[in-house]
Amino acid sequence: MKNLFSVKDKVVVITGGTGVLGRCIAEHLAEEGAHVVILGRNAQLGESIAEKIRKEGGDALFLESDVMNQQMVEQNCADVLSRYGRVDALLNAAGGNMPGATIPPTGNFFGVKIEDFQRVLNLNLTGTVIPTQVFLRPMVEQGEGAIVNFSSMAAFRPMTRVLGYAAAKAGISNFTAFLANEVATKFTSKIRVNAIAPGFFLTTQNKDLLTNPDGSLTERGQDVIRQTPFKRFGRPEELCGTIQYLISEASSFVTGTVAVVDGGFNAFAM
Repeated sequence: MKNLFSVKDKVVVITGGTGVLGRCIAEHLAEEGAHVVILGRNAQLGESIAEKIRKEGGDALFLESDVMNQQMVEQNCADVLSRYGRVDALLNAAGGNMPGATIPPTGNFFGVKIEDFQRVLNLNLTGTVIPTQVFLRPMVEQGEGAIVNFSSMAAFRPMTRVLGYAAAKAGISNFTAFLANEVATKFTSKIRVNAIAPGFFLTTQNKDLLTNPDGSLTERGQDVIRQTPFKRFGRPEELCGTIQYLISEASSFVTGTVAVVDGGFNAFAM
């Protein structure tokens, strides 16, 4: 019987592949037999991740990239096609936040730095649109593929403090639905566009916001756990199954959706 969840020999490009979540997903997919292409700005870290995957018997290629630089991303795509001849999946995991686009506990809306707000919008939203436009083209030419964008719990609720990040992630959810329809109606229904919305996972980006130096929870961290029925943060590997589902034949009739992986956070009610 055909393994619907197989990703063996699929060429999977991951932007932000050197981050905590991107790295874990890359390692998992390589273990499952995919050819993994890691895009990131930190060449030393990216090469070490790819080398570790190769040592463990997987296939990985690191390419230095900047998702805000269209020429650089186009060169990345050319390099991927030169090596593998196709692109089967794109995971848009690149993103981030900046202090100036966040409201501190003692601050208010008037303290938001517009230039930082714009940078956060660009990094998360435009930084998803550019790689999608570039890597979608070979998918259209080959007649199949899958794109998975990274949304957030902040797209469902206007969370306090993270103004720029929340606005960008809400835009990604909307962009996902838009592109799913655009691609299916103008090109082929064999290219699917979905998103994943992780709940709260400890990453380099949010660790200081959710935990104290001694590992105890900050006030915000306590609020998150209180509103998470599972009463814990997610583990990076807990995203891998949903990602594999969304890029495999198991989700062949799924497009335009945002898959929530949050330990019940979005379902919480008083």
